[in-house]
This record gives sequence, C-alpha cells and structure tokens, in this order.
Amino acid sequence: MVERLFESVTPAFLQLPAQALEVHAVPEYKQDTAPGAYYSPPSIDGNRPGIFYVNLRKPGDVERQGMLTLAAHEAVPGHHFQTATAQSLQGLPMYRNVVFLTAYGEGWALYAERLVHELGLHDLVSNLGRVQSEMFRAVRLVVDTGIHAKKWPRRKAIDYMLHYTGMPESDVIPEIDRYIVMPGQACAYMVGMLEILAMREEARDRLQESFNLAEFHQVVLGNGNLPLQVLREQVQLMGDTAANQRL
Repeated sequence: MVERLFESVTPAFLQLPAQALEVHAVPEYKQDTAPGAYYSPPSIDGNRPGIFYVNLRKPGDVERQGMLTLAAHEAVPGHHFQTATAQSLQGLPMYRNVVFLTAYGEGWALYAERLVHELGLHDLVSNLGRVQSEMFRAVRLVVDTGIHAKKWPRRKAIDYMLHYTGMPESDVIPEIDRYIVMPGQACAYMVGMLEILAMREEARDRLQESFNLAEFHQVVLGNGNLPLQVLREQVQLMGDTAANQRL
C-alpha cells in the first residue's frame, strides 16, 4: 500500500524524501495505550528510517477499509513527506529541521488524506474508510469541547465516540485519554487542514492556468514547520521570484 501511494502521488510533488520509510507493528509493551497508528520520524543523521507504526493489539479490530487513508496521513504523503523534507533542508538552525507545530504538521497530514482522495486513489471500500475518518475528525472536535468546555466526564466522552464512530472501545479509550491531557489538539488538526486548503484555492484563483499543484506543495513543505500566517505569506509569493527563496 505504501509503495502504491509513493508511485501515485509522485507527480504531485517536486521533491520526494530521501529517507527510507518502513512499516512496523507497535511494540507489544505499548499497544494498550498507543493509538491505532502513528509515525516515528527518521533520525536526523539518516541512519534510522521513518517508521509507520500500526497497532495490532487486536488484529481483528483493524479496519482494513481505513488503511489507505491512515497510510496517507501517517506516511505518504503525510507525516513522512513533511518530516523528512524538513530534516533535509540546508542552511537553517537545527530547530527548524526538527520542530513540530501541530496546526502545520497535523494540518498537512489531514490535507494529505484529502489529496489522496482528490487524486482518485480510492476504490469503493477504501472510500468508506475515508468517510469514516472524516466522521472521526468531526466527533473528536465534539468530545474535546465536551471535556474541556462542558466538563463532560471521561465515560460520557468515550460513549459519545463509540456511538458516532463505530470504533472499537480499545481504540476509543486511548483517544479520549489523549484529548483529556492535550486540550485543543484535535482542533489544531482541523484548523491547519482548512487553512492549507484555503491557501491552495486562493493561489489557484490568483494564478489561474499558471497554478501548479506540485509547486504549491513545494512551497508548503519547502520551509519546514511554519506558523500558518507565515506559511500563508510564502504561498502568496507563488509565481514571484521570491517564491524560490527560503526563509
């Protein structure tokens, strides 16, 4: 699946990560508290690859229809493309190569899910997984607000997510515990994605026939993690000679 994604999204990017990507099972000792999947960045020296971890604590609960969307988010062209590209940038203070800003980094990963759909890579089954993922994103905005603004008890948040997503309780519980200790993180995901989509459409409207999707992605990824306002300023330079100048 990851190999298929690499091949399919390549035309939409000017630069592909030099670092390798591997797929591993989440280690057993952390399966119970880990999410369904996550990404571990490559080492800065390139000796360790990026790793897309999949949680197999209950293999029968793994929803195969959602794996394409999950791989797009955590690996290609999501976190692996974004993180590995940032690490490879030259001439920047090291913190710019490794810092992670949630609205940018997770916003890009949600955008990557949308991009894979726009590129026509889903079949009927995997598209169902994409829709389920979008429902999950919406539900967690509700439970985040419920927990931190409405003072919902933990059990109510768990029951709400179980009811509206159909996810197994073994996946829901670590998600809810995460939202309890990281208020607003789920909101940052969605804000980031919506902003990147808005920037793309504004650039498309401004540049018309000169707009190039691969060049847009290069601008978004080519400066590493940026605050969204600074990223918007860079996108607004598309089509100008200044667009080729890194911050």
